[in-house]
Amino acid sequence: MNTQTHTTKTQFPLSEHPVFRRSYRSLLGTLAVAASLAFAGTHLLAGTAIDTSKDVSKNPPVAPEKGPPLPLHEIEGNGGILTTLSAYIVNPPRNGEPVGRPAIGSGFVSLGNGWALVPATVTWSPWERIELGYGFNWLSLGNLPTDIRNATGISIGNTSVAVHNFNARFQLLKENEFDQKWLPALTFGVHYKYNVGISEINNDLGGALDQAGLSGNNGVDFTLYASKLITFLPRPVLINVGGRATRAQELGFLGFSNQYSFLFEGNVAVFLTDWLILAGEYRQQPNSYTPIPGLIGKSGDWWTVDLAWVVNKHFTVAGGYGYFGTVANNVANGVWGFTLKYEF
Repeated sequence: MNTQTHTTKTQFPLSEHPVFRRSYRSLLGTLAVAASLAFAGTHLLAGTAIDTSKDVSKNPPVAPEKGPPLPLHEIEGNGGILTTLSAYIVNPPRNGEPVGRPAIGSGFVSLGNGWALVPATVTWSPWERIELGYGFNWLSLGNLPTDIRNATGISIGNTSVAVHNFNARFQLLKENEFDQKWLPALTFGVHYKYNVGISEINNDLGGALDQAGLSGNNGVDFTLYASKLITFLPRPVLINVGGRATRAQELGFLGFSNQYSFLFEGNVAVFLTDWLILAGEYRQQPNSYTPIPGLIGKSGDWWTVDLAWVVNKHFTVAGGYGYFGTVANNVANGVWGFTLKYEF
C-alpha cells in the first residue's frame, strides 16, 4: 500500500529491563535527530530547485500534492503492513520535489505470558525508487527466564533482547511501468540485523544456544516483493507477495543459524473505504536449529488479520490479531498489537 493506490484515493514495566533502558533511550534520540536532519535536508534540497528568475509574488508556488500515507510501517522498519512488506515505497518524492520526506512509527505487540514487542521505526526515501529504513525491536522474554531457572538452576542476566534492523530497498520496477497495465511493482531489499542481549544469554547458559545451532548475533536478510493493485473489483484489492532468504530465527530474537532458509511471505489488503483497510498476512518462519525441550520449541509460521485507519494524509493507525505459534517457550496464539505511523 502506498501512494500508488486506487484512483478513487485511497501493564508493561518497560523501565525495569536493562537492555531496554540502555538501547531504547538512545534510540529515541537517534530517531529524533535522523528524522530532523532528513526533514531539514529535504527542504534544503527542495529550496535549491526554486527558479529565482520568476516573480513568485505573481505566481506563488503550489505545494506538491500529498498522497495517502501508505504503505504502513512494518515492525522491522520497512514499508508494509504489520509483519510483512510491500513492493511500494514509503513517502517517496512528491511531484515537483527532488527528494522524499521521512516517516516515523512505533507500536506495541503482546505475545502473552509477559512477552511483549515494542517497535520503533523510521524510513526515508531520498529518491523515487529507494527506501532506507531502520527498526528497533525490543522484546521482553516474559516467563522464559523463570523457566530456564526452574529447568537448569541458572539465572540469566537479561530479561529482554533487542534487534536493530538496518534496511535498504530498491524498486526494480514501478507498477504499470512501460505502459504495461499488468506489470506489478517489484522491490529488492537488503536487511542487516543485530541482536543485543542474545550473546550474554548464551554465555550465561554455557554455550547452550551454540550447541542448538543459534551461534550468531547478527545476519543479513534478502527480500524480493511484488505488489499489484487490482482495480476491476467493487473495491480495490492490493496483493503483496514476497520471498526472503534469512538466517534469523524468529526475526533474529532467538539469534542466527549458520545456514540460509528461503521462505515465503505475503499479504492481501482490501480497501473497504478510501480510509479503512482490512488485511491478512502470512510469514513463514525458519527452523534451522535444534529445539531445547521446554525452553526453545520449533518455530511456528506467523498469521495476522489487520485493520488500518488512514486518519489523514500524514497519519495512520493499525491494529492486528494473530497466531505466531511457538516462540521459544511460549505459545503465542492470540497475539494482538497496534502500530502508528506519521509521514512528514
